[in-house]
Amino acid sequence: MYVFSTSQKRVSVELVGKNKVQEKLKNLCELTSASVSYTGVSSIGPRDELTNLVPNLRQLDLTGNLLSQWKDIFSLCEALASLEVLDLTNNTMEDDFTKSSSIKNIHVLVLNYCGVTWELVEKMKVPFSCLNELHLMTNRIKIIMTPVGNIVQGFDTLRLLNLEDNHIDSWDEILKLSYLRSLEQLHLNKNMLKHITYPSNPPLVGSLGDAAVVPFEKLRVLLLGSNQIDELLSIDSLNFFPSLTDVRLSDNPIADPAKGGVPRFVLIARLGKVKVLNGSEVSLRERREAEIRYVRLVMGKAESHDPEEIKRLHPRFAELKAFHGIEDEKPISRIAGPRKMASGLISITLKCVGPSMGEKQPLTKKLPPATTVGKLKSLCESFFKLKDIKLRLYVEEEGCPLPQFLEEDTASLMELGIGTGSTIIVDEES
Repeated sequence: MYVFSTSQKRVSVELVGKNKVQEKLKNLCELTSASVSYTGVSSIGPRDELTNLVPNLRQLDLTGNLLSQWKDIFSLCEALASLEVLDLTNNTMEDDFTKSSSIKNIHVLVLNYCGVTWELVEKMKVPFSCLNELHLMTNRIKIIMTPVGNIVQGFDTLRLLNLEDNHIDSWDEILKLSYLRSLEQLHLNKNMLKHITYPSNPPLVGSLGDAAVVPFEKLRVLLLGSNQIDELLSIDSLNFFPSLTDVRLSDNPIADPAKGGVPRFVLIARLGKVKVLNGSEVSLRERREAEIRYVRLVMGKAESHDPEEIKRLHPRFAELKAFHGIEDEKPISRIAGPRKMASGLISITLKCVGPSMGEKQPLTKKLPPATTVGKLKSLCESFFKLKDIKLRLYVEEEGCPLPQFLEEDTASLMELGIGTGSTIIVDEES
């Protein structure tokens, strides 16, 4: 065997491990994982033959085949007693679900792009009583229909439910999942949700067979990317979820400053328990800096000094202000002298990155918190000896892939929550 190099010369290639792979494929009784995706499978054939062929199979990918009858799926699961993970993505499944016996070996069931309705899902919870993961992406499940009341019951072992890309536009539908006892991960990316609330009216005591019912009690991960959430009230409501530590909010208007949303540091400060935001870990340092900057932001921009009004608009403000020991800004006395004046300054690092500005060393400067963005631009022209260049300033945030553009020339550093230790990127207008 050979391949051609870039100069069209033959380069010998030795295939290593061929015999080992062939030997393994011949010994199908030891196979634990198999994929027969897009191979035109329409039935499972004789059950006994399948059992004898791959008795130890634990994972099976049947994506993109011609299966449609649930009786075939039940026969498959019964024939393969070791099977735990079954992927039926892109098989158009019919609503002919009549099986009542239990299929306890299947722990992960993938039904993405299968035309599944929630009525069918309700029928599945009896036979598939031991599911840990259920994936239902892109099935147009807009409404969660429950046989009794407005609460989904059963699925007592379900830890992960994936409902991404299903056109769900009402949070009331999601609240029907509040009392799934073991639910730890709920994937709701690419839906049409606009608002989030935490259930305020739990069902009557004992109605779910438990004296103390806590909504979303074990939910750790909530993925809400690419929805239409546009209000901070929804963000604040996430603090009421008792175990929530991993949240995705990317591609929502509220998380996009360009669409009137808020930057990452505001989300971190408002979400007190979150340890992972948009797939990025929130370090202790990032949380501390975000919370301090957020407090300064509120102090600089608060339209009202009424404590009740501030509490309504910024529920964590007083708590964070006290926790970090941040005092209200006081006017500097004229007789306090230069030392007192210096103690009120903030230390920021300026980095010059414009392609036509030449190589410049970063500078650390102490400035009054009242310095505006416009004034800082003028100072940067002087600091870096720049002429005839229109500047754009950005603040660099830990954990955020892109710096935040400082758009308002009249906004002060304090109003923007920029304090000691912040880094400002100095760039030129394109």
